[in-house]
Amino acid sequence: MIKRLWERFKQPIDPWLLLFTLLVFVVSAVLLYSASNQDVNRVSDKLTFMGISLVLMWCIANIRQQTLMRLALPAYLVGVLLLLAVEFFGVTSHGATRWLNIGITRIQPSELMRIALPLMLAWYFHLHEVHLNWRHFVVGALLIVVPVGLILKQPDLGTGLLITSSGFYVLFFAGLSWRLIAAGAAAFGGLAYVVTHWNLCINILHEYQCRRVATMLDPTSDPLGAGYHIIQGTIAIGSGGWFGKGWLAGTQTHLDFIPERTTDFIFAVFGEEFGLVGNALLLLLYLLVIARGLMISHGASTTFGRLLAGSIALNFFTYVFVNMGMVSGILPVVGVPLPLISYGGTSMVSILASFGLLMSIQRDRKLMKG
Repeated sequence: MIKRLWERFKQPIDPWLLLFTLLVFVVSAVLLYSASNQDVNRVSDKLTFMGISLVLMWCIANIRQQTLMRLALPAYLVGVLLLLAVEFFGVTSHGATRWLNIGITRIQPSELMRIALPLMLAWYFHLHEVHLNWRHFVVGALLIVVPVGLILKQPDLGTGLLITSSGFYVLFFAGLSWRLIAAGAAAFGGLAYVVTHWNLCINILHEYQCRRVATMLDPTSDPLGAGYHIIQGTIAIGSGGWFGKGWLAGTQTHLDFIPERTTDFIFAVFGEEFGLVGNALLLLLYLLVIARGLMISHGASTTFGRLLAGSIALNFFTYVFVNMGMVSGILPVVGVPLPLISYGGTSMVSILASFGLLMSIQRDRKLMKG
């Protein structure tokens, strides 16, 4: 009986992905204890969210790909309808309307689109894989534009960019032309140059977003205001040296110089206390997670699974790159947490749900081989 239950429990689990995820969780708990000034309640809250997220991951891993494909369109439509509801009935906080009050709690519908959009696109291209042409890529682009446009209106530039990337990766794995990718990159680069050098930013983005771009280019232009986050983050990372100052011994951290040190800027705490060697080991751990996702994508039994798994793996990379980039000053501050490590439950739940999708794809492959 116990053996059967154990076999049933471990059947949908991908052991390598689970191992790498749990190792990141260990780093998270250790780091959060230091970043929160040894606040046990914060660490226990984090552990609670970890448990809930792992249970959700296991439940999703048990869902077959055929069921996921049937859920793709309803999930996308529900996500878009919730984003429209935010537009009319949303809760405003700190100048942004991103949440929806459903009575017992508040939800952020944009988080649903992190999964629903690549799910929808993977299903769409799977449906048309035999006669795929440029028209299908146009439809795919429109499926991305609708939810992203609603998210940018909230405004939420960081989430909008991440969801755009998750959709783009599906188009990329589906066979989007390299010429179109190069042309799009060149057009984006040219637009960015014109916007930043001709003072057109305010006509395209919100004022605070323009300040973030300006302070990324020159943080010292406003060292006590918009540039403060970047300056303190880079000082903390640089002061860590090769091996760091040691756990619980970061001066920038414990003298309260690092802002948002348990959430968006927790990587600065890690860099200060564990140094360049610690950063390299954390990057290696993240790369192992990404590599496992790409291996699952490569071995997927269907086009749907290949596109979905590839998008999830590369979008996880985008999360890591954007957070580390903004903390180290090479990207604007856009409010993206460090995946699985920053304090907070919403992002962790959405990431572990996506890992559940990876395990579901791998499980179907094993069942077909068996």
